[in-house]
This record gives sequence, C-alpha cells and structure tokens, in this order.
Amino acid sequence: MNVHPFDAAVKLTPLDLPGSYAGASSPAYWNMVGPFGGTSAATAMQSVMQHPERLGEPIALTVNYASALGPGPFTVQATPVRTNRSTQHWTVSLSQLDTSGAQGVVMTATAVTAVRRQTWSVNDTPMPTVAPPDGSARFTFPGGVEWIKRYEIRPLAGLIPNIWDGSGTGSLSRLWVRDDPPRSLDFASLAALSDVFFPRVWLRRATHVPVGTVSMTVHFHADSRQLTQSGEGFLFGQAQAQTFCNGFFDQTAQLWSESGTLLVTTNQIVYYKE
Repeated sequence: MNVHPFDAAVKLTPLDLPGSYAGASSPAYWNMVGPFGGTSAATAMQSVMQHPERLGEPIALTVNYASALGPGPFTVQATPVRTNRSTQHWTVSLSQLDTSGAQGVVMTATAVTAVRRQTWSVNDTPMPTVAPPDGSARFTFPGGVEWIKRYEIRPLAGLIPNIWDGSGTGSLSRLWVRDDPPRSLDFASLAALSDVFFPRVWLRRATHVPVGTVSMTVHFHADSRQLTQSGEGFLFGQAQAQTFCNGFFDQTAQLWSESGTLLVTTNQIVYYKE
C-alpha cells in the first residue's frame, strides 16, 4: 500500500522516553532553504496527537521557528505540562544535530487540547461567496520548490506577482487548496495547510525579498467529526497582512471547508529583509 507523501513526512517513531519521537525531514516538502514550515508545524501537532496521555482534540497550536531545520533525522519531545478537567496544555520541542554534532533546538511549540461540549455556537465569519474550485486554474510555481507540488492550489485573487517591479498595492489573497494527491483531512494536515499562503510582503510590494516565518499560531474551530465531513475536498483560504514594520509583518488567514464550515483561523509574524 502506498503511503501518502504527507504521512511519510510527519511519521514519528516512539523512543524510550515518554513523549519522545524520532522523525526525519522530507525532501517531498522541501522549500527553498529547508523544509516547508507547515510540515514542521504538522510534526509538532502529530507528536501531541500520538501521545498516549492526550486529552481531547486540538484547539490551539503555536509554533516558534528558532532555527532552520536541515535534512536528515530529528527528535521531538511532547510533554503534557498541565491537565485540567476539560483542557490539557502541552510543550513541544524539535531538536536536530548541528554541523558540530551537538543537539540543538530548532523549533518550540505550545498546544492546547480540549474536550468540546455541545453549547451555544455561532459563526460571525462566514465564508465569502466565491467561484467553485473548478472555476479557476491550478497554480504552477515558476521554480523548483517541491512542497508546492504537494498541494493543488487554485488561486482566485491576489496572485504571486509575475513581474517584481515594486508595483504591489494590496496583500489580500483568496484560493482553493487541498493535498495532492487528495488526502482525508486531519489535525496535522490542517496545521500544514494553514501555512500554504506565500509571503504577504511579496504581494504587497511586488519585490522578491528574503523572508522567514518566526512564529505561527493556529486556532482549530472544528472537531474531528467536521474534519471527516470535509473528506478529501478543497478548502477555501483567505490571507491578508495588517502591517509591515521594520523587518517584520503579520498575516491573518482563515480556512473554510467547501460547505462553508470555518475550520481554522491562523496568525503569523514573519521576518523580511529590505
């Protein structure tokens, strides 16, 4: 049976220490200088999902990218630091050997899982009315970045610039996206999909400057039942920056299912170089 590239990328093997796992960077999700940050976030989420002491399902994940993750093996440590009646708080760290052979932390994360209960609920952020996925063409990135090939992205607005001439005027993007090949949605893949939007500064400035995500937070608004209902379908995504200031900009984004269920909201702070 063939293993989906995403499942291979986030595969974790338990080690002797409780909550400790071994993994490895996946060439299939390689970015320009390292792995796609979405798969690193997904790895943190996967370590919590695999932990035998986990309570409930994810409601929040914050990932801090301390250093570039390189090719090869790494270790992940997931620790439940506090368990309450219906919520559980986690810390996660990802470590890898550096060039000197010393083990160094390259990513830290915190997560919260919870037991959801049926209560009054309302969605004040409905999905915009947009054309269906088959109404737009698939995006092809003009370069050899591997991770983009793992997603079927169909842009609706806010395309990556064709000409880098400094003429950008806005930072809003809208798109349809799903795993390629299609894969049933789960919390790990949803964490990765939260990072599929290209840097807002590229769109706003139409200038190709170096960038790197420093920290990303994902808030999960759907439970596993709603993810199952989404199946292998497209998600509608929308992303926009709020401010660019002295080398850092933010990004807010939302992902809805095809049926209009708001699955996640996410925020990033991103470094950029002049």
